[in-house]
Amino acid sequence: MHMRIYTSTADKQWFEHNAEEGRVNTTLDLDGTEHQEWDGFGGCFNELSQMALLSLGEEERNVVYDMLFSKEADGLRFDFCRIPIGASDYAESWYSLNESEGDYEMKNFSIERDRKYLIPYIKEALKRNPHMKFFASPWSPPTWMKYPKANNYGTLVWTEENLKAYAMYFVKFIEAYEKEGIAISQLHLQNEPVSSQKFPSCIWTGEQFAEFIVKYLGPLFEEKKIETKIWLGTLNCPETDERAPYTRFNNYANLVLHDEEAYKYIEGVSYQWAGKYAVQITHECFPEKKLIQSENECGDGKNTWEYAKYVYELFRHYIHNEVNAYVYWNMALPPKGKSTWGWEQNSMITIDGKAEYNYEYYVMKHFARFIRPKARRLGLKGHFSGTSVAFKNPDGSKILVVQNPFSTEKTFVFNGQSITLTPDSINTVIF
Repeated sequence: MHMRIYTSTADKQWFEHNAEEGRVNTTLDLDGTEHQEWDGFGGCFNELSQMALLSLGEEERNVVYDMLFSKEADGLRFDFCRIPIGASDYAESWYSLNESEGDYEMKNFSIERDRKYLIPYIKEALKRNPHMKFFASPWSPPTWMKYPKANNYGTLVWTEENLKAYAMYFVKFIEAYEKEGIAISQLHLQNEPVSSQKFPSCIWTGEQFAEFIVKYLGPLFEEKKIETKIWLGTLNCPETDERAPYTRFNNYANLVLHDEEAYKYIEGVSYQWAGKYAVQITHECFPEKKLIQSENECGDGKNTWEYAKYVYELFRHYIHNEVNAYVYWNMALPPKGKSTWGWEQNSMITIDGKAEYNYEYYVMKHFARFIRPKARRLGLKGHFSGTSVAFKNPDGSKILVVQNPFSTEKTFVFNGQSITLTPDSINTVIF
């Protein structure tokens, strides 16, 4: 049986090697079960990322686009990406798509700002993968719809005219992007609704989500024949520290999906950050609804091997708990990756006169390069199953992604083949 192994370590980011016979000292194998169907891997488009890429020469910039999106390149081959509606915290400056106060009919709605950085960035992706799917979410509504009237902090002013206008804001966004040739497959209602932050943000309760979907957004989508699916997300709860110890699964996904009218409109739930503590129970309670990991945790701008190993654990956690897609946050940034509000964050690629591919690029490559849409996750058993994920692609190939977290080699027999893993490594095995 032909087998290929790709490995990443702290010293060597990516290499292919042959399986070596070693003394079997652990166990790992398929358990005969199949689980969720896979939708894809991707990243989030934002202005600071595209600005960094534009600092490269055209030839190298196109190589980076290829290594992120092209189905022909030996890169990530992304197929499922995120778009901000208005400013994310990695926008050049904060903005919304309609700052005309009192414009409840959305006559002055405009995506003109997005034509500078975001839309050209997205079109570079579509040029390389015309079948790419997109989901979109706002970090903040227009400031005049909030209290206080600011992009950061605060919440939506809960009046009928405001809620009707905000539903129309989403419809206008979807229609405007469609005219640009960018189809929005999913709308996720609010980025991190539990957190009132100094970057663009907006607090929502579960009760507010349900009311907005049932009374305003769902009916307007039906009236306008909008095919974009509505998602509950991107949820960053339950929080587990002193900021918001009261937020729980019961306050958001459980509450909203138990509203029979809201349930009918919602295709799935997206989680990020502290949402990792609710993804398992959400699948247990609502296995018929899809799940997405919508924003990889961001690190501190140092892009270390130690943090990359933590990111691998996040991949494994979410995928094992039945998400259908996994989305990284910053695809490319300048050194240290500082946001417009001062937080230094990791990225898959650092742009500093040239493109440097960081450890987390290769963590993503271990998954995204080989696992295709419509693949099925395969159940695993054995003492090494806690560091492993397996998929069966539509073409029948099997993909095993496995970390060896130990300082010694580990050998096991998998699918009839003896496999020895390099110490302190992340590996993809293709059968």
